[in-house]
Amino acid sequence: MLKSADVTLRALEDTDLKFLYDLENDAEVWGIGSDTLTPISRYNLRRYLENAAADFYEVRQLRLVICAVADNRAVGTVDVFDFQPHHRRAAVGIMVARAERQRGYAVAALQVLCEYAQYTLQLHQLHCTVAANNTASLRLFRAAGFRRVGVRRHWLRTAAGWLDAVELQYVLGAE
Repeated sequence: MLKSADVTLRALEDTDLKFLYDLENDAEVWGIGSDTLTPISRYNLRRYLENAAADFYEVRQLRLVICAVADNRAVGTVDVFDFQPHHRRAAVGIMVARAERQRGYAVAALQVLCEYAQYTLQLHQLHCTVAANNTASLRLFRAAGFRRVGVRRHWLRTAAGWLDAVELQYVLGAE
């Protein structure tokens, strides 16, 4: 089981539709972790949930729900995507519901995910891209053991202009 003292990571269930709908339609985070700038419908999320159990090696992505151990309540999601089997690496993204932030769920989830990625998925490394002004996410990934490996200049387009992106990497099993 994918579990720590604080969180459990589990597969998506059809009962997650409302939670995902609320999480994905938080306009405050649109464009931060993806190119999404529009609402997503329940219909499209339902279709997504129907195919969410596909094999990681086939679809090269995985989304897990982060649940608080105390009451088994869904508090966020963590994604493994852009999986490259030959190089045994993948990107990671995480989203915690606004009301659940600053409670340690994200760092606990990343720690559980890193262990799962290393020992079960047999990955060599995980990486992520974070907007340079997203101090909370930069602090989170550093706390989970990711190291800054570079900056992409003017990488992210926003309504206010271009932002730099910080590249972070976690080499699994490396000290």
